[in-house]
Amino acid sequence: MSKSSFGLIGLGVMGRSLAQNILRNKFSLSVYNRDTPEEAHVLTSFLEHNASEILHGFTSLKEFVESLDSPRKILLMVSAGAPVDDVIGKLLPLLEEKDIVIDGGNSHYQDTEKRNERLGEKQIQYLGCGISGGEEGALKGPSIMPGGVEEAYKEVSGVLEAIAAKDKDGKACCSYVGSGGSGNFVKTIHNGIEYAEMQLIAECYHSLSLHKSNEEIAEIFERWNRTDLSSYLLEITIEILRKKEGDKYLLDLILDKAANKGTGSWSSQISLGNGMPTTMMTDAVFARYISTLKEKRVVLFKIVNRKTSSKDIDEVIVEDAYRFARLVNHQQGFSLVKKISDTNEWHVDLSEIARVWTNGCIIRSQLMEELVSLFRDIENIFDSKDMIARLSKLENGVASYLETSVRAKISTPVISSAYQYWLGMITDRLPANLIQAQRDFFGAHTYERIDSESGKFFHTNW
Repeated sequence: MSKSSFGLIGLGVMGRSLAQNILRNKFSLSVYNRDTPEEAHVLTSFLEHNASEILHGFTSLKEFVESLDSPRKILLMVSAGAPVDDVIGKLLPLLEEKDIVIDGGNSHYQDTEKRNERLGEKQIQYLGCGISGGEEGALKGPSIMPGGVEEAYKEVSGVLEAIAAKDKDGKACCSYVGSGGSGNFVKTIHNGIEYAEMQLIAECYHSLSLHKSNEEIAEIFERWNRTDLSSYLLEITIEILRKKEGDKYLLDLILDKAANKGTGSWSSQISLGNGMPTTMMTDAVFARYISTLKEKRVVLFKIVNRKTSSKDIDEVIVEDAYRFARLVNHQQGFSLVKKISDTNEWHVDLSEIARVWTNGCIIRSQLMEELVSLFRDIENIFDSKDMIARLSKLENGVASYLETSVRAKISTPVISSAYQYWLGMITDRLPANLIQAQRDFFGAHTYERIDSESGKFFHTNW
């Protein structure tokens, strides 16, 4: 048997799709899946449905490793956390110097940093590789964010760039992000932006649904999608709104409890740990948590006897609110990327990250296309006079939307969060002086004064 140029471990949903993508691009491939009772059929089924002279399957890890050309290139598609460490532990005795291990799951970037160091001690090259696009993206072309050992990326770039989605100029939506855990980190923040964007659309849907049918809302979103608001998430929402099961809309039959897999909360934890106000993705996570308290919500609804407003909400101000909030969402997300990149000296190129996110990934949009150009000249959306002008122009519409929502007793945590963040950022004197005085009163934490040079601290015996 001729040896394969690439290996993949884990034939779950994403692993299967990526393997098919690799085969379609004519790379010889070895695949491994564990032979447990619950997964005994997985490998056999995959080989039957994808029979090819360049595909080889194994349930023996040793035979799998031996089937690969040197340096071996192995993509792990297993669940984040302990399963990744378990597979790496079993692989290490079988690998040789300069072999390459790629983690394609949603691993925490700090775990990736530790694995990078651990494998580096044995001269094994490691990449933490963010992959976005879901099952369809993995099959047809995902957005790929590899970080870690740069020499390793050069070795595997041919495969990764071939299977990636392509931008409007035909260039692969795959690019070396930086050293360490930068690839997994950038994917985590992608997911944080995604959480907020999904919640924004849900809040607009909620506001409109009080007096409009699913079809009418789909028509509104369809109009938006023909403008600068065009995005993948808006596109699929239109399809979701129109999907019927018999004579009923499927959306109306789905229980209002939203799950999560952790990457959204990781984004919030990272921002909190580094003093960055990513308020929108954090409130989007909390909105999902609140949604899971369904039973308690139903009880309180009956006690309070909540009644919504009979007044129809103007779709123009809903559009203004959405346009405003998603600009703020991207500003917060990219600012966090810049902060952590600088802290870790990763030198992440924001324009290149935006370009990689223009196709294949869940948050691809017309706005993202615009950010590719914008980040070539600046590093913060709020440094753009044009963006500030847009946000200022939309401010009255957002305020009207929030006033109407409050009167209608509609929960709009993420749009509210965007507006409050904006107000804070455009206010030259916040009441933080009182907070600092309180801290000094009970804890002698000191304070700076407006009539003294910056960096000089004072304490008062209150």
